[in-house]
Amino acid sequence: MKKNKTIYIVLITLVATLGGLLFGYDTAVISGAEGSLQNYFADNLNLSSLVHGLTVSSALIGCIIGGLLSGYFATRFGRKRTLILAAVLFLFSALGSAYPELLFFTAGEPSYALLLLFNVYRIIGGIGVGLASAVSPMYIGEIAPSHIRGRLVSLNQFAIIFGMLVVYFVNWGIAKGQTTEWVNEIGWRLMFASEAIPALLFLLLLFTVPETPRYLASQNKNDEAFSILNKIYDKTMAKATLYEINNSFDTQKGKLFSFGVSIVVVGILLSVFQQFVGINVALYYAPRIFESMGAARDASMFQTIIMGLVNVIFTVIAILTVDKFGRKPLLIIGSVGMTVGMFGVAGLAYANAIGIATLIFIIIYTASFMMSWGPIVWVLISEIFPNKIRGQAVAIAVAAQWAANYFISSTYPMMMEFSGGFTYTFYGVMSILSGLFVWKFVPETKGKSLEQLEMRLRRGKDEKGNHKPIAQSK
Repeated sequence: MKKNKTIYIVLITLVATLGGLLFGYDTAVISGAEGSLQNYFADNLNLSSLVHGLTVSSALIGCIIGGLLSGYFATRFGRKRTLILAAVLFLFSALGSAYPELLFFTAGEPSYALLLLFNVYRIIGGIGVGLASAVSPMYIGEIAPSHIRGRLVSLNQFAIIFGMLVVYFVNWGIAKGQTTEWVNEIGWRLMFASEAIPALLFLLLLFTVPETPRYLASQNKNDEAFSILNKIYDKTMAKATLYEINNSFDTQKGKLFSFGVSIVVVGILLSVFQQFVGINVALYYAPRIFESMGAARDASMFQTIIMGLVNVIFTVIAILTVDKFGRKPLLIIGSVGMTVGMFGVAGLAYANAIGIATLIFIIIYTASFMMSWGPIVWVLISEIFPNKIRGQAVAIAVAAQWAANYFISSTYPMMMEFSGGFTYTFYGVMSILSGLFVWKFVPETKGKSLEQLEMRLRRGKDEKGNHKPIAQSK
């Protein structure tokens, strides 16, 4: 592939990954503001820990909605226009969450109605996250050549983690040297408002990138599709790729289960396991976890930054290895590391020996996740579904992921009140099950075009005409 074509693909990918950056920024900004929200709403209104957990996790309701809607919008209006809508929602949510009192309420006077409106703004941002989480990797997967597709889609996870790291720095910078009273009054608002900057940048840059050739072909815009493909491949390869794409639309109906139930179930379970191992508990509640280890507020946010740096480093490892070693081995290795990390935290919690060892086990856990389940689930979701059902199937898988995320995150405070050791043991057990699931049911997809993967799926039937588990099809 010529250097200028590679640069073109990478530049397009970087714009699309801003959706991932905002995904990470929006979901992690709550980590710095969580304590202030408890002070402002839960303490003043005498709310239970469950209600506070639901408030902290309210954006996830929007993520579920956005995930469900992503298939319709991506199929009806295109991948690019859906990402533009997500950028607008990010911008609106950032400003509304920072100052929910605007127009209807008085600042500094919390009420149940104000709490409800704050959650509405967070849900709107969550819809943006749900759309971007499904469509950004879908967009990259449909643009990228097969030999670098894993790395380019993994860049979206890098952007998610980088967005989290950026907001950890922003939150720490806002809180550093300030009194708790100032953070509870003003600081948390600045944390939410800061998201408006990357959201505006994402919105503007989206007008500079093309629609994906696979979506254009699905709309019978073959000349436009070929024009994009010709910028990615040489002319002969571009023609062959367009032929394969059009052939994939002509040979099968576009019903969700027309390629069998198993492929959809595998996508859903990949998404569910990615959340049931407990990663977003570590991300959302990181400062509180470190405060429980004895760190001061600004020190706990600094330790969160350390964890964020580890996340970035190990996501880079995944990017560098996913097209070399494949998806499946990295997922299994990650499951083993997550199991060690979570059972280590659980054992220390049972022994009431919270300290630096806890930080070490949390880092082992998050590093294992970031080199495996973090990026590679998104790669697989962008790859395993055939062209005709990709929008629908990705939407269902992503919605399932956010539903699982919401369940895990919102129940964490209540579970911790019951038993910290039990909570982390549960996530450890899920880590074991995730590895067994991958070993038995998940296919290897490296080095194959999306259309080649689809052909393998069509051939993966038993003698009775039923689809085999996808990992067994050749």
